[in-house]
Amino acid sequence: MRVDEVGGLRIARFGEGPRVIVAVHGITASLMAWAAVGRRLPEGWSMVAMDLRGRGHSAGLPGPYGLPRHAEDVLRVADHVGADAGAVLAGHSMGAYVAALAAARRPFARVVLVDGGLPLPLPPGADPDAALAATLGPALARLSRTFATPEDYVAFFRAHPAFAHAWNDDVEAYVRYDLDGPTGALRSRAAEDAVREDGRWLLTGAEELGAALASIEAPLRVLRAPRGLLDQEIGMLPDELAAAWTARLPHLEDEVVPDCNHYTILFEERCASLVAARLTGTGP
Repeated sequence: MRVDEVGGLRIARFGEGPRVIVAVHGITASLMAWAAVGRRLPEGWSMVAMDLRGRGHSAGLPGPYGLPRHAEDVLRVADHVGADAGAVLAGHSMGAYVAALAAARRPFARVVLVDGGLPLPLPPGADPDAALAATLGPALARLSRTFATPEDYVAFFRAHPAFAHAWNDDVEAYVRYDLDGPTGALRSRAAEDAVREDGRWLLTGAEELGAALASIEAPLRVLRAPRGLLDQEIGMLPDELAAAWTARLPHLEDEVVPDCNHYTILFEERCASLVAARLTGTGP
């Protein structure tokens, strides 16, 4: 992994190949969410992932936040690394929605949405903040907590339902990368105000996201995890939602990645290998 910076955004490159994938992480995540996939790219490919503003080593960048602002940052990174119309754009979770907005603004060779990207309309009269808390659960709760040691933070993640039976070195590296602060008062690098602002936009911007998806001319694929953020039996993008969008967008390809949840789709060896194959158009 080689690290760089553009306009205060931390970026990392996995692999050395000339064919480029630009990858966008989720709402409380970091560029390390893509490390396991980046390591499994075939020869000739490389992946550029970034810490979105308000996260990771880009946490110091100020708002305003919101998904359109992140899409601007993604395109700035793409220009910086020379990712032209032959590049692939990928996003996971909230990053998939950011990728959709970015791909609506300029051409990419392929757009892959990993367990995200399909609008989740907020029910009429629903409170966005309450819906955000119900959706993110432990991911949001940790942002206001402090931890005495790195091991305490690792233990917090080990107890997360999504990772309880799926811990590996990639997950641990992802968790440790997220830590900041002095011993005795360690905390997540993700800025809570950024997460809340982005979450509100995500839950209220379904119309704009739908228009962006409809305008994408590149081959478009969604990879769905059958299990959810807390490893529950219904995933973040249930079958009915995917069916509605594939009916509306004939160019959208829908694929379920078996035996993974919202997080392990990027971390578990078999799932990460499949994601890498779909990003590069290789493999079965």
